[in-house]
Amino acid sequence: MPAVGVAMSSGTLNLDQGLREYLLQVSLREPPLAAELRQHTLSLRHGGMLSSPEQVQLLVLLASLMEARQVLEVGTFTGYTSLRLALALGEEARLTCCDTSTEWTAVGQRYWARAGVSERINLHVGPARRTLGRLLDSGQAETFDLAYVDADKPNYLEYYESCLSLLRPGGLLAVDNVLWGGSVINPRDTSADTRAIRALNEQVHGDERVVPSMVPIGDGLMLAYKCRHTEPFAGGRQE
Repeated sequence: MPAVGVAMSSGTLNLDQGLREYLLQVSLREPPLAAELRQHTLSLRHGGMLSSPEQVQLLVLLASLMEARQVLEVGTFTGYTSLRLALALGEEARLTCCDTSTEWTAVGQRYWARAGVSERINLHVGPARRTLGRLLDSGQAETFDLAYVDADKPNYLEYYESCLSLLRPGGLLAVDNVLWGGSVINPRDTSADTRAIRALNEQVHGDERVVPSMVPIGDGLMLAYKCRHTEPFAGGRQE
């Protein structure tokens, strides 16, 4: 099992290098500026925290299928995911991004400006719990189409509940690192991060408000579709 704290999502878990290179070669359509930002990020301290390009491309595909116009990101890092979404979704789309770091988000802001998408991105620097609370208090419940969470793990459950409230019925919530480098199945790993991810996975699995699917891409991506009605999903859970 991997050691505590080594889970990263800059590549897909347990996919060997040759096969991953082939996957990227025949699948990835990455704008040149986004590719430059990704390579720059990987050269930085903690660059391995970057979401894998194949995972971000899946998010771009899902957002495009939904014709998403309001996107929420909890955990922006150097702005790679937000850059790709802003470029793909066009001038009418608006992204609300939350992060605590001015150092990392400053990298993203430079690339957003170079891409001409800065006006589409509203960055909130500060604790995401506070930002999400302000969004709810300001009447923005059920106004977002897509939410992506890739932030501090101990607050995952709170982020999940807040984002679910902010999503419209029929919206999609995506949560990164839900396989956590394999540590989720290591009984010896009782760290706060790992326990929080296990709790999130169990919550989503049992939550009849959503239709879940855990995708083994990157470091594990949990997708949760917010049901349009209160009845359990017709093809839902089996005990």
